Amino acid sequence: MKEVVINPITRLEGHGKIVIVLDDAGNCKRGYLQVPEIRGFEKFAEGRHAEDMPQITSRICGVCPFAHHMASTKALDDLFKVEPPRAAKKVREMAYSIFMLEDHALHVYVLGGPDFIVGPTAPKAERNILGVVAKLGKEVGLKVITMRKKLRKTNEMIAGRTIHPVLGLPGGVSRPISSEEAQEIRKLADESLEFALFTLKTFKDIVLSKKEYVDLITSDAYTHQTYYMGLVDEKNKVNFYDGKIRVVSPSGKEFARFDVHDYLEQVAEHVEPWTYVKFPFLKKVGWKGFVDGEDSGIMSVAPLARLNASDGMATPKAQEAYEEMFKTLGGKPVHHTLANHWARTVEMVYAAERLKELANDPEITEPNMRNLPTAVPDIGIGVVEAPRGTLIHHYETDDRGVIKKANLLVATQHNSARIALSVDKAARSLIRGGKIDDGMLNMVEMAFRAYDPCHACGTHTLPGSMPFMIYVYRENGTLIETVKRNLP
Repeated sequence: MKEVVINPITRLEGHGKIVIVLDDAGNCKRGYLQVPEIRGFEKFAEGRHAEDMPQITSRICGVCPFAHHMASTKALDDLFKVEPPRAAKKVREMAYSIFMLEDHALHVYVLGGPDFIVGPTAPKAERNILGVVAKLGKEVGLKVITMRKKLRKTNEMIAGRTIHPVLGLPGGVSRPISSEEAQEIRKLADESLEFALFTLKTFKDIVLSKKEYVDLITSDAYTHQTYYMGLVDEKNKVNFYDGKIRVVSPSGKEFARFDVHDYLEQVAEHVEPWTYVKFPFLKKVGWKGFVDGEDSGIMSVAPLARLNASDGMATPKAQEAYEEMFKTLGGKPVHHTLANHWARTVEMVYAAERLKELANDPEITEPNMRNLPTAVPDIGIGVVEAPRGTLIHHYETDDRGVIKKANLLVATQHNSARIALSVDKAARSLIRGGKIDDGMLNMVEMAFRAYDPCHACGTHTLPGSMPFMIYVYRENGTLIETVKRNLP
């Protein structure tokens, strides 16, 4: 028996490695996705003023800081029992729509896209943004880079910064939108919708037009029947900023629809000794191990899960794309992991259409953008849909607003059990008889890449449980002492 190790895994946020255990015949016996990094943001929060959290948590990840910033801001609204003005909510959602569009574009063209645009077994040196530009042409490459730059610059205008926004405050936002700025945003919204529709068409032209790609997407190697979860509005349509959390079963039936304050009644967490990421599961079904089906509590979030958990999209062109996707793939729910890429392009259209609706709402230029909090704080919980799925921030404070306990339940954690299933199943399906090459290993990586995971956001551990070794040397290089913790 031997192991094949992919370390580091590539084109994702955070760090990880895949360990593939082979039997004597060279077949994959088990594939593991291990997350070796530790992120202690829940512990960092303790003893800090809650108002600091939208800034602290935006440092968790440089790719999705806006998601943490917004979930944290909404948790502060709840903590201080203050309702923001309608105009402030619209500005928040407008900025968030820009972020979702820009972040999805990053994955479509840079992180996940090369596997389809360049090819899953193409040479490693070509499976990147440069390979995408070479395949699509310089004009398309410039279009993608320019559009992402415009989106980020606009959010910098609205939120002060792109990576570490300073927009959200308990009860509102930090500044109003001027008439001149609103005009700029409206122009961007028109360009954004054109770009999103272009991306959807590009995906159809490059991926869906090729039988081998469609066969790959719908293959058993990348298919699991699990529960799906996402935020929905009052009509059960997808919403990134607010709503109820809805869960549907593997057969597509509504399993639960609940307010975020009830999440602890619905979701529990499991741990394994071989990784630092936790494995949330549906409490009312229970943890049954790494298996799928109606009797397993494993669930999924992310773009495909959001579309599965909803009854549609809240904007017209996105709804058309939604209907086409499910019709093509045989109806709801779709269980094919790689269909996340298609769902992501549908969500880009929704984000652009919603941005356009909000940019043309005259209320976004209202001067009153904040209601000051007056209540004594105790518990605050906020939720948004990050690009990678449902994100929950939960703070408990003393009466001064100093945090005693924080829980961050992030999208990659919700997906972690299904990702583990996906990596294992892909490895078992693809690696047979000891035949292994770089293209095959990349196709194993594609199993996790479809979820656009962020292990920087998703890894936590109990204090004191992280194994490490410290070597103490003299100036001349002589080893003085070795200190171990949780190591043999």
